[in-house]
Amino acid sequence: MEYQKISESVSEPFSENLKKLQELFPSVVKDGEVDFDALRAELGEFTEIGKERYELTWAGKQDAQLLTGEPLVGKTLKYVAEESKNPETTVILYIEGDNLVALKLLQNSYRGKIKMIYIDPPYNTGVDLIYQDRRSQTQAESDIAEGARTEDGKRLIINPDTSARYHANWLSMIYPRMRLARDFLQDDGVIFISIDDYEVANMRRICDEIFGEKNLIVQFTIVSNSSKNNSNQVSVTHDYVLCYVKNKSSIPSDWLVERNNIDEFKMRANMLLKRGLPSDEIHKELLELIKYPRFFDFDHYTYVDKRGPFRASDLTAPGSKAFYDVLHPITQKPCKVGRRGWAYSPNSMNELIHDDRIYFGSDESVMPQLKNYLFENEKTLPRSVVFFDSQASTKWMKNQNLVFSYPKAIDLLKYLISMYPADDYVVMDFFSGSSSTAHAVMQLNAEDKGNRKFIMVQIPEVCEENSDAYKAGYKNICEIGKERIRRAGEKIKAEHPEVDVGFKVFKVDDTNIRWLAAEAGKQGITLEDALSAGGKDLRDFMNGTNDLDVVYEILIRQYGIPLTAPIDLLSDIGERTYSIADTVVVCLEEEVTDSVIDKIANLEPIPQKIVFRDSAFGDDISLKENAMLRLDALMQKHAVGGRQPYSIEFL
Repeated sequence: MEYQKISESVSEPFSENLKKLQELFPSVVKDGEVDFDALRAELGEFTEIGKERYELTWAGKQDAQLLTGEPLVGKTLKYVAEESKNPETTVILYIEGDNLVALKLLQNSYRGKIKMIYIDPPYNTGVDLIYQDRRSQTQAESDIAEGARTEDGKRLIINPDTSARYHANWLSMIYPRMRLARDFLQDDGVIFISIDDYEVANMRRICDEIFGEKNLIVQFTIVSNSSKNNSNQVSVTHDYVLCYVKNKSSIPSDWLVERNNIDEFKMRANMLLKRGLPSDEIHKELLELIKYPRFFDFDHYTYVDKRGPFRASDLTAPGSKAFYDVLHPITQKPCKVGRRGWAYSPNSMNELIHDDRIYFGSDESVMPQLKNYLFENEKTLPRSVVFFDSQASTKWMKNQNLVFSYPKAIDLLKYLISMYPADDYVVMDFFSGSSSTAHAVMQLNAEDKGNRKFIMVQIPEVCEENSDAYKAGYKNICEIGKERIRRAGEKIKAEHPEVDVGFKVFKVDDTNIRWLAAEAGKQGITLEDALSAGGKDLRDFMNGTNDLDVVYEILIRQYGIPLTAPIDLLSDIGERTYSIADTVVVCLEEEVTDSVIDKIANLEPIPQKIVFRDSAFGDDISLKENAMLRLDALMQKHAVGGRQPYSIEFL
């Protein structure tokens, strides 16, 4: 009898696409291959487009496409307990490693589970890191072989703008990552991409191809209060944020954000009131203030009283026949009224006057108006041009001795995240840098009592020895990002103890499992050698591997189980049997006895999958078959309400 082996490959996007195609058109997939003639027939026998057509292409695009779907083998995510914070209670992740590999390793757990992605990829300015994508070697071997790092870990790869493949290199880097990113999004998911003039045109064309032109929401222009100082002709003070959705028809329509710089505007308006200026002068001052781009959101909010800023709106209504006298509170003379009658009845008008909801001019010649307060209208539709102070995040980082070039503005990230009309979802950032996105998520949760989670992914780019970051004690960018989450989290936790500020750290690493007995054989390790050396672990696992490493490597091959799922040692069964989220049982016992089988069969709830080690049964095929038959009989006897489906796999 043949038994299912756990796949060595973690991610196989092309196989997943084939399954989706077969679900839509069963007749076009035959013997695992696509019949393209049949597919054309299913699509209405469309004529192929000629060679000349509008599309984005570059030298290396086909390789980038193949890289997207290439199965990932030999890699895993290794849990790092000593760098994690509150790991027992948190559902937040920090992944350290090349993001292309990390995204593939996360596919099974988080495909279709992410509501929002924000990324700030390398801008391709001629000095930015280019990720080198080599899968068949270890991470260290790949970096050194490609010259990406020296033997002592210093990064060498840049993408000079003098290179003939300047744009092609960047496109080949970003394309597979964007293809994988789309698979993570829920049907109503959204992605924000920070980018500048160097590659915004190419990024839009990539996103149009991957997400579809119709799923572009907007290209935001982000204006800061500092220039990049990189041009002799024009001082560049803006970047862009592209906003695409996975399926425009599925997203909510009520996108609202807090008005930009609202706290500062309220403060300035109240300062004018405290100075005791006449209302006309305050009005003039506020009219001047809203001319500044950072206060564009407060157009018409040019009056202020003890309740705060307000805008004065028309009190009349078309077709109204409510004509009556409204006396000016100072002159006690009837106020001017337009050709249309009042919008309110006399009783309602008196209530508004009594509640100080009517704005009167200096005398009765000015028509009264209704006060619409800013505190009642703090949210508005997002604007396509927004203004943010780019210095605030830099100042915070410096105050915390966290040295990082050009950290993203926290207020901008909070603004983007808050656009989505929900507060309980996962935000992913796979170019996370100094963890600005993580900081923004925690801060926003503190402010609006939300329950957003985050997944940060960052390659451990080495800090140069002459950099301020290195002098401050940070060896790589990941150390800065993790420390920022810790410090920002502690500050937030002090005032908002309900906010989850913990995180579990995982690192992209080489596999813990000797997937093929032949591999062990090549290294001269026979089963007899392993047994004589003290156990079967030498045969099955890499040196230095612990059980938890193996369990997590099995977890990332399961669909829909997050990396933060609980893992429990089933000590009643044995010293090396574990449960993943009460769904998958991983039995790493070196011998599987009848007692182990009996106890697994009686687990409640019944597991959906059970994983055993092949070596636990030695070379005795009948022992394995008898054990599996016994397990099946006991499982079905234990099941309530009929046969319960489950599967068995072997390492």
